[in-house]
Amino acid sequence: MTPLRPAPDAPEDNEHTPAERAAAASRSTWVSVGVNVALATAQIILGIFSKSQGLIADGIHSLSDLVADFIVLLANRHGQKEADAGHHYGHYRYETAASFALGILLLLVGGGMLWAAISKLEQPGAIPQVHGIALWVVGIALVAKELLFRYMLAVAKRVKSSMLVANAWHARSDAASSLVVGIGIVGNLLGYPILDPVAAAIVGFMVARMGWNFGWDALHDLMDRAADEDETAAIRRTLLDTAGVQGVHDLRTRKMGDMILADAHLEIDAALTVDEGHKIAVEARHRVMQRHRVLNLMTHVDPWRRTGAPASSDQGASGITPAIQQQS
Repeated sequence: MTPLRPAPDAPEDNEHTPAERAAAASRSTWVSVGVNVALATAQIILGIFSKSQGLIADGIHSLSDLVADFIVLLANRHGQKEADAGHHYGHYRYETAASFALGILLLLVGGGMLWAAISKLEQPGAIPQVHGIALWVVGIALVAKELLFRYMLAVAKRVKSSMLVANAWHARSDAASSLVVGIGIVGNLLGYPILDPVAAAIVGFMVARMGWNFGWDALHDLMDRAADEDETAAIRRTLLDTAGVQGVHDLRTRKMGDMILADAHLEIDAALTVDEGHKIAVEARHRVMQRHRVLNLMTHVDPWRRTGAPASSDQGASGITPAIQQQS
């Protein structure tokens, strides 16, 4: 999955409030719940009736989607809580933790499906003929899952939520798995019964692989992974474009759910007063938090002098201009 990110330095990055993002996530997830309840019920019941292991595997996949949907709803509810005494930066990492849990779930479900299919392949003579109704169910599921994917991805892009992106691509994996199952059922109906459990094994592998990718990506975010290079460069440009900022160094970022925590050293004219330097740092911080998905920016002011300019005579005894740290 390619992480969703807004265009660098885009002023509309913060056009959606946390409450709006939470509401959009809740609506889209409940739509997913309704679709997956219907699909899982039909796939498992008719999979048993039609003797299609591939269709049953696809139904179990849809059941895992239901669990994933409720994980998203839980994270969406708790992730929007305000900062408190125990969580000074809020609860934004609930989303990342939910993505990690979703990844583990998919890995386990996919592994179980793969194991069941391989066990079936060890006894090819016992593989039954599939009833034709299974193919109709797969066709309906394929269309429903693809439409669900497009709807959820559109919502995720609109509110810029990595958790919703993960859930949308999970829905797309369902569409791909239904396609594989459909091919397996067609093969079974054409006289190649082994293709049905082969399709189930492929679906299991796809689910497990996607679970690994989601889990690994979320784990990196939980370990304070930096924002991507484009986003970091955009933040640097915003700082440099602030009047009075002569240079920026030691800019560091880390993910906080879909938000970013950052700190930077600002180079400001040493001839300015402490109050003037402080105001420049405050303005730089305000611009960054207004234009980017930055939850908090801590600035440290360093003295900057033009080449050849004499050092200020009113420095402290140590010869070091006091640094200003601005954090709110």
